[in-house]
Amino acid sequence: MNVLETNSLSKRYGRLAALQDLTLTVPGGAVGLLGPNGAGKSTLIKILLGLIPATAGSAAVFGLDVRRFRLHVRQQVGYMPENESFIPGLDAVRYVYLAGRLIGMPHIDAMQRTHIVLNYVGLGEERYRPMQDYSTGMKQKVKFAQAIVHHPKLLLLDEPTSGLDPRAREEMLGLIRDVAHGKGIHVIISTHILPDVEATCDDVVIMDRGALVQQGPIKGLSAGGDGYDVRIKGDRDAFLRALLAHACEAEAHEDGRIRVRFAHGTPGTDPILRASVEAKVQLRHLERCRASLEELFGSVLSRSRNGS
Repeated sequence: MNVLETNSLSKRYGRLAALQDLTLTVPGGAVGLLGPNGAGKSTLIKILLGLIPATAGSAAVFGLDVRRFRLHVRQQVGYMPENESFIPGLDAVRYVYLAGRLIGMPHIDAMQRTHIVLNYVGLGEERYRPMQDYSTGMKQKVKFAQAIVHHPKLLLLDEPTSGLDPRAREEMLGLIRDVAHGKGIHVIISTHILPDVEATCDDVVIMDRGALVQQGPIKGLSAGGDGYDVRIKGDRDAFLRALLAHACEAEAHEDGRIRVRFAHGTPGTDPILRASVEAKVQLRHLERCRASLEELFGSVLSRSRNGS
């Protein structure tokens, strides 16, 4: 049985199409749901959880129609939302315990599992402090803990490394890898950060503007980038340095164009580089999105491929 299936799934908000005729099958394992902001990733997750209705089409989780069996689906799924969802005044123990009780766990089981998962994510005595005093990294750990308190069959993570410093990010990615490959839990990670998918997932689903672009093994995505010509409007040398500092190949041409080959690498904190990592996905797989590079780089670049 497939973990996830959608058939001609669409969602509209007035004239805006958040999802467009999305037909998708996910057998299971660790899967990255990858795409730029606005690609429809969070909308898809909310439909799968029964939090919002689809405009057209159907979706199923473990063969259960999400419209007819919302409660059954939620009992088998753990969800880590992108935005904060904390209740003022609660500490981590009471918050995670509440999540277990809401999913239907008995009192003793919920309390035992609460301490097990808080130990697992590395939250010590801080678990008894009010969560409003937590750092971003601690809050993300608590959100992760409440998502796995009932040992779900499927874990949905929406931007799990959002706002984290490098150390906290590596800790979160380590937890995701362990759950996905050592705990028997299927994981779907919704993110726009390619290296997070490369570090944790076996397969990738690429979305853009509400539609499926490509699906397949992550190895095929990171095996080596295609070359693209870009024309620099801003500081040409600064752009080259940003790329070359992170093992991205770039070759300058006399007419002002720069040939860029996106290689496997870690984005760091450079905003130009972060855009280049997203562009690696955009440019290699979204051929119909002619403005994607200009959108990603803002006013710095304008895109042309092979002189077009």
